[in-house]
Amino acid sequence: MRILSVEDDKDILKYICKGLEQAGHTVDAADNGRDGLFLATTEQYDVIVVDRMMPQLDGITLIKTLRGAGNHTPVIILSALADVDDKVVGLRSGGDDYLTKPFAFAELQARIEVLAKRGQPSASDSEHSLRAGSLEVDLLARTVKRDGQTIELQAREFKLLVYLMRHKGQVVTRTMLLEHVWDYHFDPQTNVIDVHISRLRSKLDKGFDTPLIRTVRGAGYAISDS
Repeated sequence: MRILSVEDDKDILKYICKGLEQAGHTVDAADNGRDGLFLATTEQYDVIVVDRMMPQLDGITLIKTLRGAGNHTPVIILSALADVDDKVVGLRSGGDDYLTKPFAFAELQARIEVLAKRGQPSASDSEHSLRAGSLEVDLLARTVKRDGQTIELQAREFKLLVYLMRHKGQVVTRTMLLEHVWDYHFDPQTNVIDVHISRLRSKLDKGFDTPLIRTVRGAGYAISDS
């Protein structure tokens, strides 16, 4: 999983990041609410862990801002405020879980895992198809069609396309692709993404005038809805 930890206590932040990384997760960190909000709105995370009391921007305001922007990434609130009323305020602000300090790391990890699973759609309620303009992907049949014409894709190309279409209208970074399509949590220093994007483009655009995947220079890739 890719997790964002926002915490102004540097010792606690280090403790959380070290434990999650040792558990095999990728962790981004911010020691104030403003930087945390920036990361949360520019990167893709499975779960966000947010301290309630922070400089520059408090955790409640951060969560409200995320929810107001349509970001529904699961959020766990960490706080020394343990009263029921404090927990109610945190949950009503858009938080998905509330853990009081001091806490056991094993409990935090368990809560993160539960929220991550809860955030994944089940086969019964997930969408069966994705669309971007004239392109349609059937997730059950694993077929791809553009204007009714079937396009044959390799397994990795199909996974890459699905990820792009799930983020239609957004810029997908190379880091996001490496982590979610190739399951790399490091940069292999190869052109593997460029090669697969090139192959995917040639298959999707063959016989059509309008390219579907565009390169956002210095940022990543985006799939259009035209």
